Amino acid sequence: MIISSATDYREAARRKLPPFLFHYLDGGSGTETTLRANVDDLQRVALRQRVLKGSETLDLSAEWFGVKHDLPLALAPIGLAGMYARRGEVQAARVAAERHIPFIQSTVSVCPLHEVVAQSSQPIWCQLYVLKDRGFMRDYLRRARELGINTLVFTVDMPVPGARYRDAHSGMSGRHGPLRRVLQAMLHPRWALDVGLFGRPHDLGNISTYRGHPTGLADYIGWLAANFDPGIGWSDLQWIRDEWQGPMIIKGILDAGDARDAKSFGADGIIVSNHGGRQLDGALSTAKALPAIAQAVKGDLTIFADSGVRTGLDVVRLLALGADGVLIGRAFVYALATSGAAGVRNLLAILEKDIRTSMVLTGVKSVRDIDPSCLA
Repeated sequence: MIISSATDYREAARRKLPPFLFHYLDGGSGTETTLRANVDDLQRVALRQRVLKGSETLDLSAEWFGVKHDLPLALAPIGLAGMYARRGEVQAARVAAERHIPFIQSTVSVCPLHEVVAQSSQPIWCQLYVLKDRGFMRDYLRRARELGINTLVFTVDMPVPGARYRDAHSGMSGRHGPLRRVLQAMLHPRWALDVGLFGRPHDLGNISTYRGHPTGLADYIGWLAANFDPGIGWSDLQWIRDEWQGPMIIKGILDAGDARDAKSFGADGIIVSNHGGRQLDGALSTAKALPAIAQAVKGDLTIFADSGVRTGLDVVRLLALGADGVLIGRAFVYALATSGAAGVRNLLAILEKDIRTSMVLTGVKSVRDIDPSCLA
């Protein structure tokens, strides 16, 4: 199969993965209205094509929290990434280090923090959910600090899990789920050998480290449902801001008022995101939400955006709408599932080429020059 885009990697991943894993990654909540809008609304963003601007030498670097990165990209926190390739979080983190961009590790990763940190040649960022188990949260923050992690991505848009209809049909959850997953694995031998056999242990590494015993995939949905906290408010989280001395980024902002609240809370950055269309179906797409948020807090907070990014042109679009940086999620996991580290490496090269082409054709020489003036 010829690979030239994230869309190609999606199709390759669909063929290779057991359905329960592919649809868990690929799906959204409800009828997936927001999932589709993330892609469609972003692709409708028109840019001004400019000519004869002398854009031969381009600067694609971005600086966040005093650290310079080679691309305006970060790899988003993706739960269970280690189920898509053998020790998947480790492979992805290594490639991110090669390209000098952040890798953000999910709370519900397969590989624990200490394994990924030990295998990465640069510091990673870590992500944490708001959970009822405050003991786990404190322990996770302590371990992150001891491992030298200083940037925290704090996800606040998941007080309850979204309604993931696909998961019940695919075998990720629902009746006879474990049996269906085993049968699907048997019918996908490449994945079964790479991950099923040689990618063990198949547990939630960070949670298992805290609990002192394995927390496997069978426990995953139940653990999440039992630990998310719908009653939490900003004031309940002040202890985290007080304890965490490094940069803190609030993930899951879709409203300008919430962005201002994040600023008042003491956040250093925000991620404009609807969780990839996996939470409130019918919520605004990132492309629709971002401009008002940028107008409210641009310059006061570092603004990242995710959801719907499939090309380097999409990256430029989000930067033009007001983002300072862009997270890629599903796209890099499609590539990871297809070819491991080599797939992620190739996808980043594809995105970089797209960004360069888009910058030349819009007449900008630096990522810092991409702003609303580039919009048509």
